[in-house]
Amino acid sequence: MSQAQRYYLTIANLATARGPDAGLSFQGSSPQSFADALQQALRKPILFDRWKATQPDPDDVDPSLAPVDPNATVTAQLNDLHTDVEVVTTLTHFVLRHRLFILIGPNWQLHDVAAA
Repeated sequence: MSQAQRYYLTIANLATARGPDAGLSFQGSSPQSFADALQQALRKPILFDRWKATQPDPDDVDPSLAPVDPNATVTAQLNDLHTDVEVVTTLTHFVLRHRLFILIGPNWQLHDVAAA
């Protein structure tokens, strides 16, 4: 595994932030429920496996999207009208971006990355 990175994200409107597949998408509205959902998506293969099963050819899915980080942590808090999210993980930005897209689509913005 690589060195842990700290990612700083913003979600403009968490209450409406949804992924493209309603069956896999984030369904909550609180920062804590989102932090819990993303943390589980990074720590365990459940969300990835469910997403992979929906693909036209699951055996063709890029295996570099599959890794998990059992030590990943996610915190989220409401700040004015948006949600600030901090993710600490050894997973690549590529994997983090994919899990975020499954959960909330393109409804997030990366602000900074630093060594954890």
